[in-house]
Amino acid sequence: MTNKKILAVASAGGHLVQLLRLTPAFIDHKVHWVSTSITQPKEIHVDSYHMVREASMWNKYGLAIMAFQIFWLVIRLRPDVVISTGAAPGYFALVFGKIIGARTIWIDSIANSEELSLAGRKSKLWADYWFTQWPELSNENGPHFIGSVI
Repeated sequence: MTNKKILAVASAGGHLVQLLRLTPAFIDHKVHWVSTSITQPKEIHVDSYHMVREASMWNKYGLAIMAFQIFWLVIRLRPDVVISTGAAPGYFALVFGKIIGARTIWIDSIANSEELSLAGRKSKLWADYWFTQWPELSNENGPHFIGSVI
């Protein structure tokens, strides 16, 4: 397998914890981590961590800034793969990653047990691989269930 450049993107908190649990799958690849977390997780090397602004759909101005920050990282880093466990930064990363030709993977947060998150639903259009962590939310058209990361 050739060495890939991976952009791993998640909001702070549980989204980032879930993404960090996938770290063993990224061995032998160059990973750039992106999050809204002000505190860089100890598992991430300082040179590969990028912080973006925290925002939600109730803060359109903040979302626009976040989207631009993600856009700039995708353009500058040119990842082969974009993977996210959720929320707004992951959604924007999938959109911009797909536009530049990266493979895209969405894993909806385990917190969404009754329905997919808003970003998870929107990611369907941009994700090459679209997953849920709840078998009850999967169907043959996606999202698919192959297990959970927590």
